Amino acid sequence: MLVAVTTLPDGVAAPVRRRIVASPTRADRAFQALVIGAAWSVLAILGLIFLFLFMEAWPALHQAGWSFLVRFQWFPDLTPPVFGVAALLVGTLVIALVALAIALPVAVGSALYVNEYAPRWLARPLVTMIDLLAAIPSLIYGMWGLYWLSPRLNGTSRWLTDHLGFIPIFHTSRRVFGSSMFVCGIVVALMILPIIASVTREVFAQVPRTTCEGALALGGTRWGMVRRVILPFGRSGMVGAAMLGLGRALGETIAVALILSINFQITPHILEPGGGSVAAHIANQFPEAGLAGRKALVAAGLVLFVVTLIVNMVARVVVNRSRSSRGLVD
Repeated sequence: MLVAVTTLPDGVAAPVRRRIVASPTRADRAFQALVIGAAWSVLAILGLIFLFLFMEAWPALHQAGWSFLVRFQWFPDLTPPVFGVAALLVGTLVIALVALAIALPVAVGSALYVNEYAPRWLARPLVTMIDLLAAIPSLIYGMWGLYWLSPRLNGTSRWLTDHLGFIPIFHTSRRVFGSSMFVCGIVVALMILPIIASVTREVFAQVPRTTCEGALALGGTRWGMVRRVILPFGRSGMVGAAMLGLGRALGETIAVALILSINFQITPHILEPGGGSVAAHIANQFPEAGLAGRKALVAAGLVLFVVTLIVNMVARVVVNRSRSSRGLVD
């Protein structure tokens, strides 16, 4: 808006608002069309992926029906075929939740330390080292977890069973430890740690420094400033980072396929060997599957795709509610 001054008959100056109307140039219109096309192309690609998965999976879904989501067997080449993803879907969620429970506190603590406590000469190397975790291939993570981490966690698994066995997830029906969903969750946690830490660090960096300095000037401690200013401000960002890491953990394939021996049983005991996930099962079975087996594997991929979309949609709703509630508090 521009404000012009006009003179009234009695000599009093009165402001008059004038609306500025910008006429877009040809370059502006071209750029607008480009960004609109880019935005719609994302939705188009997403829709095409869903359409492809649905068309390829429809014969298997039509044959299995709703039992595809509740069965625990995988024999798609029998007559009649029997297959379902119930155990694999539960295993996928368990591994992802274990990974998120381990990675989220470490990532938030790392982001807080880098932004608020670490000296400048140390902050940059720490950020670089955390980001380098994302550059390590998942195959390396899987080999490290299988050959190095898994044998060295037997003592930890035994301690958890002895002292926390009254909790169902730490109870074991047989005292045999090895490549379990617990080990797999730790490996996946290291893989999603850079994503959560990077997003959380950027969110914490957006906190107005004047507000932080004001909290300190009023006599508050640094921890009080972090607890009352930084964490409430970054709550929505932390939720978004956690859901982004959860979506990454749900689709992890190679590391899980290397560490776990796939079985089709739902067990609440994460310390026992064995388990499985949808993505790892697809990677293991796809090369040698027949036509019916491949259709069933694509159907399993479609279920994983839908679950990931639901997680992201729930995350968006939670983030929007956090932002609105923060705005009301502010």
